[in-house]
Amino acid sequence: MKTVSEINELRAQINEWRQQGLTIAFVPTMGNLHAGHISLVTHALQHADRIVASIFVNPMQFGANEDIDSYPRTMDEDKAKLTAAGTDLLFTPTPDIVYPKGLAKQSFVEVPNVSDGYCGESRPGHFRGVATVVCKLFNLVQPDVACFGLKDYQQVQVIATMVEDLSMPIKIVPVDTIREESGLALSSRNGYLTAEEKAIAPALQKNLQWLAQAIKDGFANKESIDFIGLTKKAASTINATGMHTDYIHVCHAQTLQPASEDDTSLVILAAAHCGKARLIDNLQVTL
Repeated sequence: MKTVSEINELRAQINEWRQQGLTIAFVPTMGNLHAGHISLVTHALQHADRIVASIFVNPMQFGANEDIDSYPRTMDEDKAKLTAAGTDLLFTPTPDIVYPKGLAKQSFVEVPNVSDGYCGESRPGHFRGVATVVCKLFNLVQPDVACFGLKDYQQVQVIATMVEDLSMPIKIVPVDTIREESGLALSSRNGYLTAEEKAIAPALQKNLQWLAQAIKDGFANKESIDFIGLTKKAASTINATGMHTDYIHVCHAQTLQPASEDDTSLVILAAAHCGKARLIDNLQVTL
């Protein structure tokens, strides 16, 4: 695996591959890689001749009181994992390279509607930062395919909408969430959990499964489904474990608008604080 940090080095390698007629898949990350990230590389290998990954802790997507300074950075271990997975090129820019004018003077990309609620409401400006950095990385790498994990379901919808709206010739490949045996979704922020917190964290996914089954049962019995009442009950059960629910909503799977009685393709989106960690998870429901 070749590692570059400068834009001209990245573009030189991309141009060489393009001249050879090779296709390119891209896996953008913030590092501290786990099995979920590596599954993105594995999927990317099925879609293109060459795999490019990036590691960049993007300051634009962190709020004023969030964990950018303490966000785990494990570059040596990450390189070893990416090499073993079959990555061809790793791009590791600094903030000065990505944002040479500084954040205050940086042009930005905003994706309306799909960015507005849920994590967009809890973390103002977060999806502006995500869309901007992904757009810039797409312009630099110019991939045919890009792989993103479905644990960050709203993020995938934001990026897919941006690609469609801006007519980018890139296929977005969503990849299923990788979980621990307990059901806890793998996340770089799971490292913040104490042993006691890690024992209760799986309750988030378990309650999403309960909620999904309650919705399916109501649909099968041709009952009116009280989405708000059911989510409140799930949130109360999650909070009783010692976690604190940020939000839990049942939404249309594509638009992310609140679910209606006529919707048959749904997603349950949730976030909860467990000690220092803010956990996000989701569950798709097809009726």
